[in-house]
Parts: sequence; structure tokens; C-alpha cells
Amino acid sequence: MNFKSNTKIVVGFALAVGVLLLTAAASFWSIRGLSVQTTRVEHSYQVMQEVETITAVLKDAQAGTRGYLLTGDTVYLRPYSMASGQLPAALERVIALTVDNAVQQVRLDSLRRLVEQEFRILRPLTEVTSTRSQAQMQTLLDTDRQTLRQVRLLYARIRRDELNLLAERSAAQAVFAKATPIVVLVSAVLAVVIVVWLVMKIVRELDDNRRLQAELAAVNTEVAHRIAQIRALAEQVVQGDYTVQIPDTATDNLGGLATSLNRMTQTLDASFSALEKRNRELDQFAYVASHDLKAPLRGVTTIVKWIENELAAELSPQLRTYLDQMKGRLSRLEDLINGLLAYARVGRTTQTREAVDVHQLLNEVAELVVPPEFTLRIDPAMPRFETDRLGLQQVFINLLSNAVKYHHRGTGQLEVSSRDLHDFYEFRVQDDGPGIAPEYHQKIFLLFQTLRDRHTAESTGIGLSIVQKIINEQQGTIRVESAVGQGAAFIFTWPK
Repeated sequence: MNFKSNTKIVVGFALAVGVLLLTAAASFWSIRGLSVQTTRVEHSYQVMQEVETITAVLKDAQAGTRGYLLTGDTVYLRPYSMASGQLPAALERVIALTVDNAVQQVRLDSLRRLVEQEFRILRPLTEVTSTRSQAQMQTLLDTDRQTLRQVRLLYARIRRDELNLLAERSAAQAVFAKATPIVVLVSAVLAVVIVVWLVMKIVRELDDNRRLQAELAAVNTEVAHRIAQIRALAEQVVQGDYTVQIPDTATDNLGGLATSLNRMTQTLDASFSALEKRNRELDQFAYVASHDLKAPLRGVTTIVKWIENELAAELSPQLRTYLDQMKGRLSRLEDLINGLLAYARVGRTTQTREAVDVHQLLNEVAELVVPPEFTLRIDPAMPRFETDRLGLQQVFINLLSNAVKYHHRGTGQLEVSSRDLHDFYEFRVQDDGPGIAPEYHQKIFLLFQTLRDRHTAESTGIGLSIVQKIINEQQGTIRVESAVGQGAAFIFTWPK
């Protein structure tokens, strides 16, 4: 299992701390054991010293008393006096030292009774006014010798047991004395090894991290360069260059994306080349159609005029009506051909951007399509900006001419206003005509769709389609707000 660098370092630290704690515990145990055994050895020596002191003091007291009996000199009673003051305290000390040893406690208890018995024997012998007989004195001395012999035997047993304990404790002390340096040395060596291993591990991990960072930086640089190539290709495609290719042959995801983008640009180049060819063919067809279709139309129109001029006296009213209808149909057919040509050419002609004063542009359009019987009100806050003048002019011409053509009265009110929408201007062309029912709001923008009888108003049904196509080419939108009997308002947006 592969761990991250931080995890490895943390685990290493935890392991090192754990081992160091174990070695510290082992060292503490060893030193503690040595200290305990040393204390016990000292304790055994102290017990033996105290018991030996009691025996010696008691022996000195006996010897002093015998000296006093032989010489009568009270100087010999000094050891007895000192023993009577020292021995009770010494006995208490040794009993306290052996409180953990029940066997020794029993022996010391016997020793205390013997000491007390010895003092009971010696005390009469030290009295100056003693009236005891020679036989009584001899009995006391014999009892004293026996008591002292028992004290020596008891001392020997106590000393033997303490010597055994001392031997055991000295052996244990020797073991700990030998083990403690070894444990401390091993702990120190192990601690050094662990620290060195941990330092080497950290250094190795840092080296690996630096190498990995360098590799990542190189990969990031390469990826950034390849992404920049892809972005450059996208920008060139947006600008219309479909021949661009990315020189990236790698087999990773970016390489696959570059290959896909290269195929896409090749496909786009081929598709747009074919589209341009078809557009040229369509332009040629439109030109030929306009030329070849208009010529027969003009011929038929001329023949109708000849009939009206040369056979004027022979034409009946009904025949004149037929001829008028024929001229209207011919005129509508010519308008239809011109409209189709205009619709086909929208977006395929070069757009020239120039400064446009919309207020002035509307005045020029009004002179062309708004008759004197209609009143046109133009919002004085019309903008001035750089745009495709011909396209905007065509939109206003079609909308205003439609408003006049489909008005249900001979006179009317027209109004054009504008509004600033940050990246766009919004223009509103309002009339007070018959209005349009809501169910026809989308239909009127379709080709060849007209809402009025063609006998009432000659219409090709192409004007609003042209308007919508021009506005779409500008990335704008158009909609209608209208209801029957309430006029119509065409609202469109035009980019700044």
C-alpha cells in the first residue's frame, strides 16, 4: 500500500517515539531496579550493624559490671549506664528496619526480652548497698552468663539470615548493575538509529517531493502550452480560419482532443468550402433567375400596355378589369422575385460599419415610404453609433412600409422610439392600424405569409422574413406586441 509523504513521516515519527518510549521505560526499569537493590543491600548492612551494636553494648555493660564487682570502682559502671540509655532506642530502630521480615521480628522480640532480662540481672549487681550473699551473687552471675550466651546465639541467627538476604540482594544488585549500562547503551544506540533512519526517510521524501514538483511543473507547462494551442485554434476558427491544425500527436486525452479538433477543422473547412460554392451558385442562380424571369415579365407587361393603347376603343369594361388584374399580378410577381433575391443575399454581403445618426436615418426612410397622409413621430433621444447602416435602414423601411401598406384607414399615426439596454439598443415601431391577433404573432415572420387578401393589398409575404433574417445576422431579436383593433408594435434589438 502506498502512503502519502505526510502519512509516512507521521508514521515514522510515531514509530520513533514509541521505540524511544520503550527504551526509556527499559532504562528506567533497569535504573530503578538497581536503585532498589542498592537500597536493600544498604538495609541489610544497617540491620546487621544495629544488631551487632546491641550485642556489643550489652557485652560492654556486662564486662563493666563484672569489673565493678571485682574492683569496686564505679568507673566500670559507665558502660552499663550508657547501655541502659542506648539499647531501648537501638532495639526500636532494628525492629523498625525489619518490619517486613516476620522471622527476624520474632527473633528481635526474643532479643528484646533477653536484653530486659540482662538488665534485671545486672541492676542488683550495680547497687552499692546490696545485701545479697555470696551465693546469690554467684547465681546472678551464672544467669548473666547464660543470658549473654543466648544473646550471642540469637545474634548469630539474625546475622546469618541477614547475610543470606545480603547475598541475594547483592546478586540482584550485580545483575542490575550489569544490565543497566547495557540497557542504556542499547537504548541510546537504538534511539540514534531511529533518528538517523527517520532523518534519512524525511530527506528521501523531501527529495521525492521536489522531484515530483519539478515533474508536475514540467507537465503543467506542457499542458498549458498544449491548451494554448487548442485555444489559439478555437480563436482562429471563430475568426473564420478553418485550415488551422494543432501539431499535437500525443496519445493522451489532450492529444485525442487535438486530433478531434483537427478533424473538426478539416470537416468545417470542407463544409464551408462547399457552402461557399453553393452560395456562389445560389447568387448566380439568383442573378440568372432575376434576369431571365424579369425579361418575360416585362414583355408581358409591354403586351398588356399595347393592348390597352391600340385596342382602347374595343375593350369592354370587363376586359379592362381583367387587364388591370393582370398588371397587378405581374407587378406582384416582379416584387416577389426582387424579395426573394433580397432575402437570399441577406448575410452574404459585406457589412460596412459607419457612424449612423438614427434620427436622421429615420427621416430619410420616411421620405421614401411614409406618405404625407401619415404622421411619423420620432423619439428625439435616438442614438448615434457605428453599425451596418444599410441593414438598419432596410429594417426600418420594411417595418414602416408594412405599417402604411396594411393600415385600415387612409391616414394614421406612426411612432419610433428607442431604449438603451447596455449591449443593445431596443427600437420600437408603433402604429395605430388594425392590429394582429396573438395567434398570428409568429406566423407573420414566415416566408410568403400574409394576413390580408392579396386582392386587397398586394404583398409578397417576404418583408418581415427579410427583417427577421437581418436582425438575426446582427445577433438581435424581434417580436410583436399587438391585439386586434389596438395597432401593432414591432420591437427589435440591435447591438451597439
